[in-house]
Amino acid sequence: MSRFFATGSDSESEESSSADEITPKAPGTINKQSLLLSDDEEDTKRVVRSAKDKRFEELTNIIKTIRNAMKIRDMSKCLEEFEQLCRAFLKSKTIMDKEGVPPFYIRLLADLEDYLNQLWEDKEGKKKMNKNNAKALSTLRQKIRKYNKDFETEIVSYKENPEQSAEEEEKDDVGSASSSESSDDDDDEGITAKSLLKKKPQEEEKKAPEASKFLKGAADEESESEDDEESEDWGSDSVHSGSESEDNEGAAASLAVVFLKKALDGDKQSDRKKDDRRKKHKPKERLEEEAGEDRDPDDEGWEKVKGGVPLVKEKPKMFAKGTEINSAVVIKKLHEILQARGKKGTDRAAQIELLHALAGISNENNLGEGILVKIKFNIIASLYDYNPNLAAFMKPEMWKKCLECIDELLDILFNNNNIFIGENIAEDSENLAISDQPLRVRGCILTLVERMDEEFTKIMQNTDPHSQEYVDNLKDEGRVCGVIDRLLQYLETKGSTEEVCRVYLRRIMHTYYKFDYKAHRRSLGLQGETKSEQDQEESEGEDSAIIMDRLCKFIYSKDRTDRIRTCAILCHIYHHALHSRWFQARDLMLMSHLQDNIQHADPPVQILYNRTMVQLGICAFRQGMIKDAHNALLDIQSSGRAKELLGQGLLMRNMQERNAEQEKIEKRRQVPFHMHINLELLECVYLVSAMLLEIPYMAAHEFDARRRMISKQFHHQLRVGERQPLLGPPESMREHVVAASKAMKMGDWRTCHSFIINEKMNSKVWDLFPETQCVREMLVRKIQEESLRTYLFTYSSVYDSISMETLSEMFELDLPTVHSIISKMIINEELMASLDQPTQTVVMHRTEPTSLQNMALQLAEKLGGLVENNERVFDLKQGVYGGYFNRDQKGGYQQNKSYQRAPDQRGGYQQKQGYQRDQKGGYQQKQNYQRGGYRNQNQSSY
Repeated sequence: MSRFFATGSDSESEESSSADEITPKAPGTINKQSLLLSDDEEDTKRVVRSAKDKRFEELTNIIKTIRNAMKIRDMSKCLEEFEQLCRAFLKSKTIMDKEGVPPFYIRLLADLEDYLNQLWEDKEGKKKMNKNNAKALSTLRQKIRKYNKDFETEIVSYKENPEQSAEEEEKDDVGSASSSESSDDDDDEGITAKSLLKKKPQEEEKKAPEASKFLKGAADEESESEDDEESEDWGSDSVHSGSESEDNEGAAASLAVVFLKKALDGDKQSDRKKDDRRKKHKPKERLEEEAGEDRDPDDEGWEKVKGGVPLVKEKPKMFAKGTEINSAVVIKKLHEILQARGKKGTDRAAQIELLHALAGISNENNLGEGILVKIKFNIIASLYDYNPNLAAFMKPEMWKKCLECIDELLDILFNNNNIFIGENIAEDSENLAISDQPLRVRGCILTLVERMDEEFTKIMQNTDPHSQEYVDNLKDEGRVCGVIDRLLQYLETKGSTEEVCRVYLRRIMHTYYKFDYKAHRRSLGLQGETKSEQDQEESEGEDSAIIMDRLCKFIYSKDRTDRIRTCAILCHIYHHALHSRWFQARDLMLMSHLQDNIQHADPPVQILYNRTMVQLGICAFRQGMIKDAHNALLDIQSSGRAKELLGQGLLMRNMQERNAEQEKIEKRRQVPFHMHINLELLECVYLVSAMLLEIPYMAAHEFDARRRMISKQFHHQLRVGERQPLLGPPESMREHVVAASKAMKMGDWRTCHSFIINEKMNSKVWDLFPETQCVREMLVRKIQEESLRTYLFTYSSVYDSISMETLSEMFELDLPTVHSIISKMIINEELMASLDQPTQTVVMHRTEPTSLQNMALQLAEKLGGLVENNERVFDLKQGVYGGYFNRDQKGGYQQNKSYQRAPDQRGGYQQKQGYQRDQKGGYQQKQNYQRGGYRNQNQSSY
């Protein structure tokens, strides 16, 4: 070391000997002479480090980057740095074999694995990740699990005793620091301040933070470590000041004392660090007890606050002290609050509180109802803006506030007839305070109520339908309907026709799907069991049918928008069908011609149309109109997407057909659960209707090759039933219908009846109808009639004649019913028979072919088609017609206004204004020639 800058000593030898005597040096001590080095010497000074320190520094730097990436959940960065860490560890394998795996490396592996497992279990967090991070998380989790198998014992020992591992790591750090210092001492006589200042951050980097930094106490530990660093800095500053003063005095003995004191201070600080580290691993309760014991008795006025110093939020002052509260000041303050609306960083909850406070100030100072109405409008709008996302629904407390504010607003409007509100009132023309003139406020109460209704729908859509919470939320529908009724009364006197139609539609939408049980009881002549129930029924208002009729007819006559009128018609039809008014519902549907252009309507209206058609089909089934029921339900059921078409759920599809944004939009169109139509009941009604139509038709056209299917879905269920290797008793609703169909095909109506109507089917389907007994009786009657028709189709070839009385007894039908069924079959030429009135018998005519004859006829038809196709191909090859002719839809050929070929009655062809080949092989030209048949024995041309 250069000694030319030393001052304040008698000789160089004395100073060097005094310096040599001071052997104990703490890692934090600083030689005073190093502070006096020139800039040139500082720049040329090098720090010599061992290979172990270099490798460990590289590992700690990578570990620090990984931990920073863990804090911000950057999985891609974590994966990249982990791969780099593995490569760096392989480079330092020779050092690891000598020294062993460092504790900070084991700690990182354990912390990283725990951290990844926590992220993997957090389903909501994984959904919010982008694609790259999610993929990196999966890859990194697999790699870390595979990599940690090589360090399984070290990780287990670390997890069992993390405190001991931390102490070992600290010892290793101190040892490495001292070894590096000793190596520096060997190379040089003294230690420069520059080298120590460089080593200090390196040592701290080696100390990796605990995994608990990512948990609750991370902030506290960081603050503690910062406090320790600050205390060390203060200590070093004191050393600098002491060394400078002694340097000026030139006392070497006092310099030695300073260095010894610093070494002792360093030991105390290291001990204190160990105590702090142990305290971190103690349970929370233990720490609280120790804190209570260490508290001084003088500090009785103080109390411990968890989570740091509480921030007391002072309510912002509305107006400066002494400000006169008048209308202009309040309106100005209102505009100030509204200017922050929608801006980034605006606290929406605080904005709502400010508006409530402003409304309270307006009430206290009696500033008039106009200003209060204006503030209420803005409060309700702020409540709607609280959730910026359209898909999100209102929180319960916000929903209750919204209902209360709308009720208060309606109270003010009802009590003050001089207040006029409307969207067409400009901001400049508002009159909020002048009482002599009518108060004019810009705003639309109808829009607020419509938004409230939509929010109620969203709340019901996003609540679990099988929970008590759904029932509690559904109770609010009474309040919603009450608000709509009050608004309806207000707009009937002050609103325009368009606004009245809109609010009428809202009222209809809350009524059309509800079955009016009290009106149903009155129609059946039933009364309440107790006197209180009878009085309640008498005091109640008009039936829902009367309300619907009045509201819908007003819309039919006054509305000028197609959408509102379409929705009203569909709701009216639905309500008629729900209450078994089949003919009114059917006539209204046919007169409206909605089925012609419904495909151009928006999706919510199409869903309403599908619901109406389904309800119409169920109503027709209850009334015994089996064919009408089948036709109404055919489109919905044959698609296989009944659940989606009725707005009752989404089917699983791949991302190509529907992306995430479309899925969110479709979820918002879903119908709340309490408005759902039972899909199992719907399918059962459709299958039973198809069975009653299809089984007699199959029996009548058993050998007809061109037989068409009435219901593809029903045939599919029959094929599924036939493919069953083992036929057991039916369990599901579909299996019951298939088993009943097989019984009906054999004419066994009793077995068919037992499969369709039993306890299981009653509980699943038939008991869900309002008039359960009537539906069951209708079903029994239909099964008997269709079984009779099936029996006659199937076994008519066996009988010469059969008595109608026998048929009546077999199917338990009265004689006139049997007579009418057989008469209809004879008139429609379905049954070749005649009625003998005196003997009451059905005489069969032997005109129906046997099964062998039917098969021969089918073969003849197929052969005839084959011959015709062959001749057509032959003609094309010979070029008789060339490319001149085009085949028409009837199987013939035609040329533009010149030639026309069509089969005649004898199987030949006619050619108008053309040429005809005769039987001798020549050609003749006539005005209208005719080609003979193909089966000519004298010619062998074809």
